[in-house]
Amino acid sequence: DRPFALHLREWFSERGYDAEILDDPGALDARIRTSPPDLLVLDQQLGGVNPVELMRTLRTSVGATFADVLLVTSEPVNEMVIHTLEAGADDLLTRPFGDLELEAAVSTLMRRSRTLRDVSPLTGLPGNHRCTSELRRRIDAGQPLALAHADLDHFKPFNDHYGFLRGDQVIKFAAHVLREAMGATGQGGGGFIGHIGGDDFVILLEPGNVDAFATEVVHAFDDGILDFYDPEDALRGYIELLDRRGGRQAFPVVSVSLGIASNVHRPFASHFEASELASEMKEFAKTIQGSTYRVDRRSE
Repeated sequence: DRPFALHLREWFSERGYDAEILDDPGALDARIRTSPPDLLVLDQQLGGVNPVELMRTLRTSVGATFADVLLVTSEPVNEMVIHTLEAGADDLLTRPFGDLELEAAVSTLMRRSRTLRDVSPLTGLPGNHRCTSELRRRIDAGQPLALAHADLDHFKPFNDHYGFLRGDQVIKFAAHVLREAMGATGQGGGGFIGHIGGDDFVILLEPGNVDAFATEVVHAFDDGILDFYDPEDALRGYIELLDRRGGRQAFPVVSVSLGIASNVHRPFASHFEASELASEMKEFAKTIQGSTYRVDRRSE
């Protein structure tokens, strides 16, 4: 339906999107490989093309794996429509529909996509962008807050020794400890936990609860970390790895270090300054053996 496709292209263009009409599956495949799209509008009545097979092909294409797909049909919901949705289409619009319906569907898909792309698939916690935007929002609003940076000590040797699957379990355990400590210390709706990658976490706290929160994290982490070690390593209290020269090197049990800075004693000039102060405190904490935390209590 060329007139309908032209209308859609004009609608998207008027709203600042770079829209293109592709009515040949081969051209579509080539296009998404060179320029991965954010959104695909798939007409079920594309002549001579099985929409279910096309949808399955799209979901295995590198360029379209994470693209939102809006399925458009002129028919009542039938078996073909259901199978196309099951193959990976994200939403459905039945023609005729108005601009308001299209606006609602597109806005919902794009908003959900932005949210999902900024979530750690391992821990389910917000990622870098959300962490930065939330920190900036609170600083700009002048809210009292404490920022904590946390990471794991001796995690790389653990990962090398036991493999990434067990390493992933430790990362998920660390996220669980942070969540539990947030609830146990009464952070309520003011707490925020983000996973910025690897074994690094960002936490936003109410300033009055930082010591209680950090103490709970340290104790809970130490209470559970040995469960991820083989019994002989847990009893020994360390693991051994070969270094580049063939010698054996011992690495202590994985621990957690937290660095915390707050705007109670001095305001944060920016989110950059807040992050730098928390990182400085974390590096200080990492100089001390075992799980620990350090809080910046300087007034200047």
